[in-house]
Amino acid sequence: MKRDFRNPAADTFYRAILADPSTLPFRFSYGGRDYTGIPAEFTPLSREIRTTDARETAELCFSFGDLGITLLLTHYFSHGVTEFRVDFACLGSNPTGVIKNPRAELIFPGRLPQLKGILGDHVNQYAPYCIDLTDNRMEFSSETGQATHIDFPYFNLEHGDGGTMLAIGWAGTWRAEFASDGENTRAILSSVNGLATRLLPGERIRTALFVIAPYTVRTEHYAVNFWRDWFVRHNLPKADAAGNDLAPFSTCCLSGDTGLPNSDGSISERHYTWRPSMEKMLAEDIRVDFRWVDAGWYVRPDGQSEETDWWGSVGTWTIDPNKWPGKSFRESTDFARANGMKTLLWFEPERLTDPEGMIRNFGYDPSWYIRIGSQKTIINNIGIPECLEYTTRRICDTLTEGGVEMYREDNNYQPTRLWVYLDGLEGEDRRGITECKFIAAHYKMWDDIIACTAANGGCAFVDSCASGGGRNDIESLRRSVPLLRSDSDRTTVALRLSMTTAFNKWIPFCGACTREQTEQLAEKGVCDPYVWRASYLPALNVYSQFAQDPDQDFSVLREGIREWKSLSRYLLKEFYVLTPWRRECDTTDFTAYAFFDHEDETGVLLAFRQELCGRDTLRIRLPFADGEHAYILRDADSGEELLCRGPADIAVQSVRTARLFYIRRA
Repeated sequence: MKRDFRNPAADTFYRAILADPSTLPFRFSYGGRDYTGIPAEFTPLSREIRTTDARETAELCFSFGDLGITLLLTHYFSHGVTEFRVDFACLGSNPTGVIKNPRAELIFPGRLPQLKGILGDHVNQYAPYCIDLTDNRMEFSSETGQATHIDFPYFNLEHGDGGTMLAIGWAGTWRAEFASDGENTRAILSSVNGLATRLLPGERIRTALFVIAPYTVRTEHYAVNFWRDWFVRHNLPKADAAGNDLAPFSTCCLSGDTGLPNSDGSISERHYTWRPSMEKMLAEDIRVDFRWVDAGWYVRPDGQSEETDWWGSVGTWTIDPNKWPGKSFRESTDFARANGMKTLLWFEPERLTDPEGMIRNFGYDPSWYIRIGSQKTIINNIGIPECLEYTTRRICDTLTEGGVEMYREDNNYQPTRLWVYLDGLEGEDRRGITECKFIAAHYKMWDDIIACTAANGGCAFVDSCASGGGRNDIESLRRSVPLLRSDSDRTTVALRLSMTTAFNKWIPFCGACTREQTEQLAEKGVCDPYVWRASYLPALNVYSQFAQDPDQDFSVLREGIREWKSLSRYLLKEFYVLTPWRRECDTTDFTAYAFFDHEDETGVLLAFRQELCGRDTLRIRLPFADGEHAYILRDADSGEELLCRGPADIAVQSVRTARLFYIRRA
């Protein structure tokens, strides 16, 4: 039976804002005066409402002297989710007053307020938290400009008999504050930390996208799957220009299969290395959806080939003619396409390593980069329209000429210090203007790149790499998916399971690598059913040496891909974590979770007995079982069936073993 997440009270909230924009839960300061909502004293200019079966979107425009304000408001009927953003513009021939501290401010009534969520990538590795907010205050922020590396701008606030999921959609700096007296909880959400700027004639800036998703049943399983269902239906990008839904897919990088030294990325790939790998894949019936070409394929800004340091040679976004002479790169993508594989290609457009070489050899304008003194971090300032056009055009030319279907973007710097530095060169009252322009331009760049790849028969989405998990805000994920949740997700199974049981509650579409290794770039690793089953995610990233490893067991790869395909349709359905969350260093117990399709009441369950787990039996209860019906768990290895009515015991005789069960209602 299909879930019904409709929420009449949430519809009333949206209709009230539409009828009276002064009730919008938004505050800002302008010209030294504080305003709430869109005040009645602001002059209405236009009102446009577009309604479909799924949603209603309103664009309301106002003026207040030389200041223009546009409210973009959307409501999703199926879930009662409301989102908004506010744009500010200078309408006159003189600068506006100072716009300061725009923010969403919301009050949530209800006792026993608890805040749940996860932290970001890198040092926190998506660790979950649960905080009693009664007479308590919590703050979260991104100060570096990498929006999801430290904290994570998604929140589950339980209050009263239900709760509200909240998200901040902004790929730069942001802040969230929560405080409660035990009866009412205040949430303050903002972007562009410390914003205090005038707008010059013709300038326009915007706030983050603020998502407000109230739910009516106060259980975490309900909240998680309410959120995932809304995310998949309404926030996940489409697959292609035809508007087909994005479905799970597989990838494979050939960089480790060249026979040449490879420091990282695809730096060793050449015009003569790809064919032996692909032909061996086809001969062994190893079929993936995307061939993955990572960092290192481009010429250096000085015109030379880079043999080892992909990180220190970025900026040209042009295929290296020595590694790939003539049309050899296009020949490789044509071959892949003819055999059912598309191609994805790595870029890093926001960082330069040699602006002088770019100026000398590639027509780059010296006014387009930001650098403080002689420091090594140099930003390509796409916030300048001419720089944005130059960068986007060069990327799209490379994608089109190379026959590339998916754009993968990295982001290996923390830009806030350089943004603030450039603000200072603008003069007084311009704090935050550089970040505003930069992030808005970045979203536009992605939109234009997506239009390019989709128009050529490729993807209507991009990969949001960003130095691991640094750009997974909800606005970015309206255009992208993270093929890797984290760079460290290329290491141990324990870390993979830890991330799956935390991250996948919030971001349904993500991936990991089908190899276990002690370090991210280790030359050797383990590739067996235990690792594969821990890697069954919507993006299956296959790792192998097809031509260079004489000991490669291709049956493991074939069986892994076959099994993943057999269950992939469940990976964007409801998600239930059946065991306590464990840190990446904790291998002393079981980890188990299930994916379940409520419409046909089938699914899959995966149970992992980790390396130091001292017991051989796991007792589980299926949270989606209603008590009236039993479910049958069929073991994927033995075919044996277990009738599950209430608690059930799963026996796993050996450590470091994964059991997979297919679920159906009895």
